[in-house]
Amino acid sequence: MTDSLEKFVPPDLSGLRLDIALARMFPDYSRSRLKSWVLKGNVTVDGRTMRPRDSVAGGEQIIVQPQAEVSVTSLPEPLNLDIVFEDEDLLIVNKSAGLVVHPGTGNTHGTLMNGLLHHVAGIEALPRAGIVHRLDKDTSGLLLVGKNLTSHTALVRALADRDISRHYLAICVGVLTGGGKVDAPIGRNPADRVKMSVQEQGKPAITHFRVKERFRAHTFVDVQLDTGRTHQIRVHFAHRRNPLVGDQVYGGRLGMPAGATEELRESLRRFKRQALHATRLSFAHPKSGETIEQVVEPPQDFNDLLNIMRTDVVHES
Repeated sequence: MTDSLEKFVPPDLSGLRLDIALARMFPDYSRSRLKSWVLKGNVTVDGRTMRPRDSVAGGEQIIVQPQAEVSVTSLPEPLNLDIVFEDEDLLIVNKSAGLVVHPGTGNTHGTLMNGLLHHVAGIEALPRAGIVHRLDKDTSGLLLVGKNLTSHTALVRALADRDISRHYLAICVGVLTGGGKVDAPIGRNPADRVKMSVQEQGKPAITHFRVKERFRAHTFVDVQLDTGRTHQIRVHFAHRRNPLVGDQVYGGRLGMPAGATEELRESLRRFKRQALHATRLSFAHPKSGETIEQVVEPPQDFNDLLNIMRTDVVHES
């Protein structure tokens, strides 16, 4: 995987557990990964192995032998991935709507992960094949992938620390009067374990939104995430009683405006996925610190629906 790593325990870490001291000395790797190497004998302290809970005194020589471990067992497949940025440490994919990110029941082949396993040698050793965050199957847009353990760990930490800026475009049912924030915890829906919902005992979830265009019965919004809970944007807008257009899980009424053109009626009925697109990613490169920013426009079906709504507004005015 890589050459051995060698450091001496600094005095200020004296008395700490070995696994905690290692996490502070080797921040490029997660504590759980370092602990697994300790348990496998890949870490020596002054030439001897220790348990993760054993204390360090300070001054000891630590030698870590990083070990590649197969974290993913899915098969690589050649897929036509739309990669908008790539270097030796990371890549950003513009995921199409309908593409599943992780293999699962009913989706064992043809997923983004299968494509990544074919595209990047050795990425099967990384958790989730390097995928830093996920997008729902029917959500399009930008998705970030770390290509090695160091960059993946750094990017996952940056995401947890809210140092990765993620903007989405969405079309929701209802006419919003202005932008705002939804601060409502999200947890598994106790009545339907497939769905998420706002729950008092859920995990903190914050969504910011800004109105871009208003139509007669819908609103085009820019959305920014502070947190990244499962289905967060979809759940928060449904909680506001403004579900995303086309959302087959959290949606409901189409929000058909009175006197809508037949073209708009048909377009709303045909749009069978949530109108949600991950349009912008901005973050510091894990190695260089340089700001990486990528922006991609929504796919054709999203833009077509917007244009039809604009025509309806013009027609009614």
